[in-house]
Amino acid sequence: MKKELEAFDRLLEIMDELRVKCPWDQKQTIETLRSLTIEETYELADAIIKNDMNELRKELGDLLLHIVFYAKIGSEKNEFDITDVINGINEKLIHRHPHVFGDVEVTDHREVEENWEEIKMKEKGRDNSVLSGVPESLPALVKANRIQQKVRGVGFDWDERSQIWDKVKEELNELQQEVETENQEKTEAEFGDLFFSLINAARLYDIDPETALERTNKKFIKRFNYLEEQTLKKGVSLKDMNLDEMNVVWEAAKKYD
Repeated sequence: MKKELEAFDRLLEIMDELRVKCPWDQKQTIETLRSLTIEETYELADAIIKNDMNELRKELGDLLLHIVFYAKIGSEKNEFDITDVINGINEKLIHRHPHVFGDVEVTDHREVEENWEEIKMKEKGRDNSVLSGVPESLPALVKANRIQQKVRGVGFDWDERSQIWDKVKEELNELQQEVETENQEKTEAEFGDLFFSLINAARLYDIDPETALERTNKKFIKRFNYLEEQTLKKGVSLKDMNLDEMNVVWEAAKKYD
């Protein structure tokens, strides 16, 4: 444990020095760091998707730097410091894990999640709704998943996960009906309902929809890059090929997934 504390202490000392001697670091505020932190978080997510442990290590370091940076600015404003940040999360973890640090008994991870949401609601008081903790700025797909996780915590969920497929089929049928009417607004609404039900299905089957979609994005990019490379080698432009010709190369690209 000594080496970990020494490394963290060194990081704090470096941050102190940067705020005194570096013009760029001196200029930063919590507002200017916000967009950079979001970027770093997405870079961390990319490393996780790639399962690149070396890159993951680097991105975790970048994110840790941001945490230390915010804490440094907080201490300069006499609002909070890194000790307050760490103590806060320590107390939260202990309080929200009564099955570990108390006498509460649980049978599986779902009961842990339900207890977590119940405790969280009590901490925030009666005036806070179940969904009040969902950040408004979350991307829509991530937000839908988080909404569904939140309401599950208070028991608003399917009795059997297989029931979701009837809902998916219902939403798909309603979408197809609206497509035929050519009503753009209603069609958009039904697309949203279908997406929401599919995200719900992913949650019920322990699939993270954001990760699943991103893996498909990367697979598509890889296959399409192969398609471009192979056609260029033959001196042919994609614009001069029909879909059937493209599909022949596309099917070949699947072998390299």
